[in-house]
Amino acid sequence: MTVVRKALQSRIALLLGLVVAVAVPVATAPRLPALNLWPLLAGLVPWILGKYGLCALRWRAVASAAPDAPKGRLWYLRTHAESEFLGLLTPGHVGADLWRVKQLHGTGVARGDAVTSVALDRFAGAVGLAVFMAFAASELPTTLVLATLGVAAVAVVAVLAARRWRPRWLPGGPLPSWRALGLALLLAAGYQLTIAGLLLGTIAATGHSLSPLQVLAAFGASQAAAVLPGVNGASPRDGALVVALVAFGLPLVAAAAAVTVRAALAWLPALALGGLSLALLRRQRGPLRQVSATAF
Repeated sequence: MTVVRKALQSRIALLLGLVVAVAVPVATAPRLPALNLWPLLAGLVPWILGKYGLCALRWRAVASAAPDAPKGRLWYLRTHAESEFLGLLTPGHVGADLWRVKQLHGTGVARGDAVTSVALDRFAGAVGLAVFMAFAASELPTTLVLATLGVAAVAVVAVLAARRWRPRWLPGGPLPSWRALGLALLLAAGYQLTIAGLLLGTIAATGHSLSPLQVLAAFGASQAAAVLPGVNGASPRDGALVVALVAFGLPLVAAAAAVTVRAALAWLPALALGGLSLALLRRQRGPLRQVSATAF
């Protein structure tokens, strides 16, 4: 964790992050076929609201039960945006979770409660995806069921291991209520709807089309590869999504373009919201200078 802490304190690391955020879409765009802008915008705007609004509120639903946890929505919206920017810069999006744990712990929340809130948020996202797919698609892909069960198994093993070797990582405060968990699942399902809309928009922008059910099935089938780490736009999940779209009849060039554009578009709000917020914190000599080993 020392390396992570030093990276978050480094101005050079933050500058490199901003450069990468700009370079990825700039370098990717010239290699893509001609795209129609309007379908992209039609899918992008709801996705931004889902990613930076619904997901932040989902985390708040499971985190606010912890003693001393922030109650205001703005804190979660800002911190989640910052975490998404850092997540795009790290394999497996791990930087996002580390940042959320660090920031929540910094408000006075016990480390175990902070870790639990992020774990519950991730689990709610996985279950929300499964629930959404069950209602939206004709059938629930076996790979998605296995991936969701895998997340649950990993969570159980992690709790058992922490109980034995790191009991301080376990929650000391009350767990979220069933109502809060239900709200988190509802928000997770809503976010999945915006993901499907963005993918439909990027496919339509290439001049091709698939039915919403085919897109949902392809997206669900690709989730099994999410257990393998990778960088945004070049992860095993992105590769699996391209293969799944081709299997449903989309030309390879169009499938690769749609997935690449979707990944590139993720940098735009991350830079505008999360990157800007981190830059302001760094300029104000705030939390980026106060990262300590105890936060992890």
